[in-house]
Amino acid sequence: MSDLWVRAEKLDAEDPLAGKRSAFVLDDVVYLDGNSLGALPAGVPGRVEDVVRRQWGELRIRSWEESGWWTAPERIGDRIAPLVGAAPGQIVVGDSTSVNVFKAVVAAVRMAGAGRDEILVDATTFPTDGYIAESAARMTGCTLRAVVPGEVPGALSGRTAAVLLNHVDYRTGRLHDLPGLTAAVHAAGAVAVWDLCHSAGALPVGLDEHRVDLAVGCTYKYLNGGPGSPAYLYVRAELQDRFDSPLPGWNSHVEPFGMRASFEPAPGAVRGRVGTPDILSMLALEAALEVWEGVSIEAVRAKSLALTDFFLECVAEYVPQGRVESVTPDAHAERGSQVALRCKDAGEVMKRLIERGVVGDFRHPDVLRFGFTPLYVGFADVERAGRVLGEVLAP
Repeated sequence: MSDLWVRAEKLDAEDPLAGKRSAFVLDDVVYLDGNSLGALPAGVPGRVEDVVRRQWGELRIRSWEESGWWTAPERIGDRIAPLVGAAPGQIVVGDSTSVNVFKAVVAAVRMAGAGRDEILVDATTFPTDGYIAESAARMTGCTLRAVVPGEVPGALSGRTAAVLLNHVDYRTGRLHDLPGLTAAVHAAGAVAVWDLCHSAGALPVGLDEHRVDLAVGCTYKYLNGGPGSPAYLYVRAELQDRFDSPLPGWNSHVEPFGMRASFEPAPGAVRGRVGTPDILSMLALEAALEVWEGVSIEAVRAKSLALTDFFLECVAEYVPQGRVESVTPDAHAERGSQVALRCKDAGEVMKRLIERGVVGDFRHPDVLRFGFTPLYVGFADVERAGRVLGEVLAP
């Protein structure tokens, strides 16, 4: 038994979040892919069965009122709010991340006003964000410029309308400076839009504290909402009366059942809605969010850093020297909740890891990516993952 295994057992015994593991459906696999799809919370299947059999099967149309279907987008948004540092009334749940990025970027340009005709986009972003930013630029008559986050302050000008940035780089796990970059965007008179897909539920975000204008995120990663679960849109309270969505719908109308020919937006976060909410996946998400009761995001962050530190230590101990290279920053202030290792035969290596019961993922062309979800990943999992990786990579 190695010293690292003994330490892992001790760390697990002292872990204040260890009890949350039983709230998930897990097997003997070491699941380090929660940054792509979170594990199934144990309470979700029963809730979904109730939604399907009773709410839909028996109450049918009455469930829009009696089961709270109509108010679900804002109600569930308020459950997400504490996890991203937002007060109630600023988050609406619905649509996909892509749709919400489109809403946010176009609305940001409209907020910025006349004379501002340039959008900056994170050059390291997930490709879809870049595609949508390009389309939004064409629609609004703006030019688009891709800039790495660290160079944003120097790229801002009086022409800048909106800046779309990722809080955590999806490939490397690098955590970007949300407070500093948001302040720089505001100093230039532009609107800040943040993609929180790889940070919400893994670390403190502080949307209100740092006066972020608009933010979007998915719910199927660290929030464990299930495959294709609806995304969310944050609109800071002071900006809600200026939020001019490019996708107005009957659900965002001040009088949705009035069926009027002209559009008049509803007040508050509701104007971020478009059409009929996707109730089945939305209520599965609501059930999934119950695992967060009694959990502070600060405790999650502390464990996340401890897990990733320990994994890097295990890699250094078990993996043959020079076989992999970490591309995730060492500094805690620059690290999300994942570790990315560059490996020349990464695709084949990940297949062999999965065969051995360690599930991460592969990013083209040469990155092994491991996500650490503190609610259900333990230190023994981490030690096993590092040890198996070393065995797979041994000469």
